[in-house]
Formats: sequence, structure tokens, C-alpha cells
Amino acid sequence: MQEILVLLQDPAAWIALITLVVMEVVLGIDNLVFISILTNKLPADQRERARRIGIGLALVLRLALLGTVAWIVKLTTPIFEAFGHGFSWKDLILIAGGLFLVWKATKEIHHNVDPVDHEEDFIASSATQTFAAAIGQILLLDLVFSVDSIITAVGMTPHLPIMVVAVIIAVAVMLVAATPLANFIEKNPTIVMLALGFLLMIGTTLIAEGMGFHVPKGYVYAAMAFSGLVEVLNMFARRKRQAERAAKAKLH
Repeated sequence: MQEILVLLQDPAAWIALITLVVMEVVLGIDNLVFISILTNKLPADQRERARRIGIGLALVLRLALLGTVAWIVKLTTPIFEAFGHGFSWKDLILIAGGLFLVWKATKEIHHNVDPVDHEEDFIASSATQTFAAAIGQILLLDLVFSVDSIITAVGMTPHLPIMVVAVIIAVAVMLVAATPLANFIEKNPTIVMLALGFLLMIGTTLIAEGMGFHVPKGYVYAAMAFSGLVEVLNMFARRKRQAERAAKAKLH
């Protein structure tokens, strides 16, 4: 309690908290896009519950991992060497998560390009199995993103209370943004393909980082922001053309 009171009076602690919250929110975008795409495939009455459970699991995982910070830090210790790079448990987790994201995004792109082919859909036909499959996959990615997030947080501040508050605030932002983002993606089919492209890029980045190649996150998010801006302009252009067509139809 005394440590918390001291931190509340320390301007540097507030700066660290704000920085960490921003970082956690940015890192959470990847997770949020994945959750939105996955839950949009569920029946309408299950989507909101699946999002809440998925984001709730992300909070539980991150708080649980914060309770084992000393163990989490050890995940960066190399356990074997190959191709001139010492691989740690963190590297293996990032590679596994990246491969999963690449596989998932590729399957979804195939499904969107060839929607007639339902035999290879990763979701079973039963609603119960679909919900369970979605939660299972969300939990898997939550684990990957949580490990990466906590290790990054540990590198930014040594104070556990600051990390806990930052994680709670970031997950709260994700919870508020989840449904609007999912609805926006569902109403704009071209956004789905763009989001899947983002997942492919994120998966590839995770694999690269696991293999020892540092990829500055700023470049990745700048590319995502630029692509999103271009798509927004395309949406405005499409709506303008549709309005012009509707106006001409009324005249005739």
C-alpha cells in the first residue's frame, strides 16, 4: 500500500503508466482484430458473449502472468541454439502464434475468395462446437499476445502496480471497442480482407521476431494505418458513386 502511495506522488510513475497504457492498447489492436473476425462467424446471438469471454480471458491471462513476472522474464533465456540464433521459450511461443495466425488468415482468405467451398471451413456446423472452437482459438492467441505484452511491459517499468493498472485500462478499452469494430468489419466486406491481410502481416512479424529478426512495431502499425486510410477513402468513393447512381435513377 505504501508503495502505491509513493507511486501516486511520482510524476515519472504517471508518465510510465500513460506510456504503458498506450503501448498495451496498440498491442491489443492485433488481438482485437482477430477476435472481431472470429466472432463475426458465430450466430448473431453468440457474438457479444464470445467477445466478452475472449477479452475477459485476455485480462485473466495477463494478470495471472503479471503474478509470475520472475518466471516470465526467464522465458527470454535461450534453451537451445539453431541457425546461429539462441531460441528461448518466448521465441517458440511467438513462432507458434505466428504460424497459427498465418494459417488462420490464409484459411479465411481462401474461404472469402471461394465461399462455395465450405468443406474446409475451420468451424464445425454445430453452434455449440462453433462457439467452443472460437473461444479455444481466442484463448490460444490471447496467450501469445499476453506473453509478448507482459515481457514488453517488464522492460518498460519495474513497478508491478503500474503494469496491473495499465493492463486493466487497456483491456477495458478493448472491451468498449470490440463490438463497434466487429460491426464495422461485418458491414464492410472489403475491410474483412484488409483485416485478414493485417493478420497475415502480424503473423509473419511474430515468426520473424521468434527467429531473431527484430521488426520495429512502428513500421508495422504505420503500414496498417496507411492501408486503413486508403480503404476509408475507397469507402467514401463507393458511397459517393452509389449516391450518384441513386440520384440518376430517381431522375429517370
